[in-house]
Amino acid sequence: MSDPEPKKTKVEVIKEASCGLRGSIADELADAATDHVADATTKLLKFHGTYQQDDRDLRTPRRKEGLGKAYSFMVRNRIPGGKITATQFLGELDIADELGNGTIRITTRQSIQLHGVVKANLWSTIHRINEIKLSTQSACGDVTRNVCCCPAPLRQNGLRDRLQEIADEIAVHVRPKTQAYHEIWIKDPQSGERQQVVGPPDEPEPDPIYGKAYLPRKFKIGLALSDDNCIDVYDNDLGLLGVTSGDELVGFNVLVGGGMGTTPSKKNCFPALAHRLTFVTPDQLLPIITAIILVQRDFGNRADRSQARMKYLIHNLGLAAFKAKVESYLSEAESICGVADGSLPRPLPAPNPVDVTRHDDHMGWHAQGDGKFFLGLPIENGRVKDDGPLRLKTALRKLFTDHVSNARLTAQQNILLCDLEEDQRDTIQQLLAEHGVVTVDQISNARRFAFACPALPTCGLAITESERVLPTVIGAVEAELSLLGLADEQFTIRMTGCPNGCARPYNADIGLVGRSADGKTGEGRYTLFIGGNLLGTRMNKVFKDQVPMSRIVDELRPVLVHFKQHRTAGESLGDYCNRVGVEALLQLDQET
Repeated sequence: MSDPEPKKTKVEVIKEASCGLRGSIADELADAATDHVADATTKLLKFHGTYQQDDRDLRTPRRKEGLGKAYSFMVRNRIPGGKITATQFLGELDIADELGNGTIRITTRQSIQLHGVVKANLWSTIHRINEIKLSTQSACGDVTRNVCCCPAPLRQNGLRDRLQEIADEIAVHVRPKTQAYHEIWIKDPQSGERQQVVGPPDEPEPDPIYGKAYLPRKFKIGLALSDDNCIDVYDNDLGLLGVTSGDELVGFNVLVGGGMGTTPSKKNCFPALAHRLTFVTPDQLLPIITAIILVQRDFGNRADRSQARMKYLIHNLGLAAFKAKVESYLSEAESICGVADGSLPRPLPAPNPVDVTRHDDHMGWHAQGDGKFFLGLPIENGRVKDDGPLRLKTALRKLFTDHVSNARLTAQQNILLCDLEEDQRDTIQQLLAEHGVVTVDQISNARRFAFACPALPTCGLAITESERVLPTVIGAVEAELSLLGLADEQFTIRMTGCPNGCARPYNADIGLVGRSADGKTGEGRYTLFIGGNLLGTRMNKVFKDQVPMSRIVDELRPVLVHFKQHRTAGESLGDYCNRVGVEALLQLDQET
């Protein structure tokens, strides 16, 4: 009697039957009679870099008019390490103006999202992104997402350039082998047709890393240096922390099992920081990455998507057992990578003692080390738009047209303008001032280190506001800090409109996570977390739940007062909260 078929989610069945992520995407795009696609197709489109959404602000008025949802698509780029040329950035602005909602958004994974793309414009949007030599393939979906890496073009010792090269190598290595993306989105120049050049094959192309069903859930990889954890390396499924000796990159500590998403109603769901697994040399990197992905592919939970991230596999197995499974897959991984069997040691060694010691957001003017400069420019919540006196989009268009050749996007949703000459500084500063664009020396630290997810009105998972209200929350926090003489303190405030954690709230000094909304006023209520750190190496803890947005600062005030009074020399807000503990801070609140 044969074993019963393992239980699978609906998404798993869709992936397996998709013939290499093709499904009926091409046919549904060609159907001009509808403004949206079927549910199964939305699952496959994620692998191609796009989510179907609707404007939730319009749901009620449209329902009253007897209309359906106002559908549109979010389109996300894959930009390893956040590297982008002036031509590409200008191209993104043009596409947003002509085919989207006129704005672009820098993401927390060094990429760009376009919003408000209607179905009739979806093919043209993704096609044009490829024409400017960018891509949306694997920017979403159950595969390896955009590979993150320190974006700073600091060239004094070549370490960061080497990290960027490795990030590019990894991105190529983990890209799915299916030709579906090219067939659907990149037209044949000879035929001039936008439809598939050839019909789908009978079977999908063999993919030694992903197989037919790809991964159980999304998979994130990031690279950092110990003295510059600007990408939150411990938040990734697979973090690679560079170990150096002088100016030489000698290898990486491999970190596994990070992930910010959770479902509060399920006790077995939780956010997590990665575990330190092993140390490898640069030439051993692709095989170890491959082996880890293969273990997640074959043992990750495909019956329950809320338990499908690799952090849960490691939690259930234990780190030692997970490491043993990785070791058992090394030969297969070495074969896939084309290296000699046994190139990685068995058993895998312990991690190097090196760990994260510093965070740098790279804002302001910096010498690159090659005679040129870069300018780190803060962009509130990553949204590039013109809004009243702030004409950020116009300013960046002028800069990239006349003064800047290339840039880097950061994991804090900011931008680094690169390869600038010293005699350009005054011109650039004047242009920014004329367009109302502030530089880092003109904003508070509270605003500098804060960011939010998009949330409403486009994200289908959002429970509360995030991007649209965080500036108001920060304004209230700024006022309180100023009264207390704490305006110079550096700490992170991160807000999300739901528990999925896109803005990495669970290791911030202060995390604000959307919990519910008042049925009458619509005011959001948030879970308030405290005790993380700027380094990104410590999880925070729940301080208070169901806090109305209007009371966030009221609830934080006693903590800030006691922080000022009882901190030790040089102690940060997150360190203080972690040392004192939530229970003691709640008691202080009652005594205030």
